[in-house]
Amino acid sequence: MERKALTQLRKKHQLTQQELAKELGISTIYVRKIEKGDADPGRDTMVKYELFFNEDIKKLFPDIFYAIDKEKQNDKEVI
Repeated sequence: MERKALTQLRKKHQLTQQELAKELGISTIYVRKIEKGDADPGRDTMVKYELFFNEDIKKLFPDIFYAIDKEKQNDKEVI
């Protein structure tokens, strides 16, 4: 799932993927894969995004947190 909001936020800050990667201390390829939805960032990387953009982590990666919330809901239904 492509993370269009994340790409738009980067562009709003007038950053290329390469510039953002340098700011976050990650590779340009990783930034591209995160934005395209080909890779899910680890916790540390999500925190880097959150601190850099000063946006809530759940807002930056809603697809990841929706899946986690859905799993929790399913676990409660089983109990």
